[in-house]
Amino acid sequence: MNSTYFSEVSDRPVLVIGAAVLDIIGRMKSAIEYGTSNPAHINTTFGGVSRNVAENLARLGQKVNLISVVGDDYEGNKLLDDLTEAGVDISAVLRTGNASTGTYIGVLDDAGGLLYAMDDMDAIGTLTPGYLKENKKLFKDASLLFIDANLPPKTLRTAVSLAKKANIPVFADPTSNRLARRLQPYLDRLFLITPNIQEAAIYLGREFDPSNQEQTFEAAKNLVSQGVNIALITLAELGVCYATSETSGYVSSIRTEIIDPTGAGDALTATIIFALLNDMSLDDAIRLGVSAASLTLRYRGAVVPDLSLEKLYDQLVI
Repeated sequence: MNSTYFSEVSDRPVLVIGAAVLDIIGRMKSAIEYGTSNPAHINTTFGGVSRNVAENLARLGQKVNLISVVGDDYEGNKLLDDLTEAGVDISAVLRTGNASTGTYIGVLDDAGGLLYAMDDMDAIGTLTPGYLKENKKLFKDASLLFIDANLPPKTLRTAVSLAKKANIPVFADPTSNRLARRLQPYLDRLFLITPNIQEAAIYLGREFDPSNQEQTFEAAKNLVSQGVNIALITLAELGVCYATSETSGYVSSIRTEIIDPTGAGDALTATIIFALLNDMSLDDAIRLGVSAASLTLRYRGAVVPDLSLEKLYDQLVI
């Protein structure tokens, strides 16, 4: 892939394939007490890694096609209405009567940190390899493919294969410790992967100290040695580190109040994609992505509804 690829295809839509769900997030008002009801602030919004990435891209002005599955229910209809309003092309999103729209429930402590989460992803499990093949023109027309690891293994394999045939790069999110291994067979086919330090440890078979820059750089470089073009490891409040075959770097996080961590990593990824398509250097793209993540942390919901380049640059100046 030549150095001018992204600027040459920036007018093409990004193809995003993966989960679109209802997010229910509860934040404790005080320390959690197990085995009983706890006072909390509870917020309901729409999420899912791929849905979040698609909406962020659209709000930044990038053309996006989404392939996902929602239930034939009120939540699914409202989710799609919201995406349409944001500018996402949902014509390839399936509606199924065999499962309800996916749901993610996250429980946060009183400081905004994730205590635990649950998800019902039966709907995305109905997305078949055959359906992707029926929509192979979307691959041919795309600038790149973004996938998350919620996809069923056979569907994931088909997505990567169709991207190879269409000669487009693949960006991927491991999604969770449980799902991260689904991407392992395809590391040498990925242009960019965005694991957190725990997910990176799963790929590399050893633990890393996120506060030790030497170790985090080693982890990123090891992923590159397995064939990834760009390995970007998120380190929560410590920032991100990244590596390619030619360079490596570290970008500190922007200090901010955490209202809701949901979607911050998806904003980071989407903004990096947008920036690369608009001919930014990798370091500048990641800095802009960190700005997007910080904005999202301060918002109760998975996507900042008035996200714009102006807001991202304003925060970098601050």
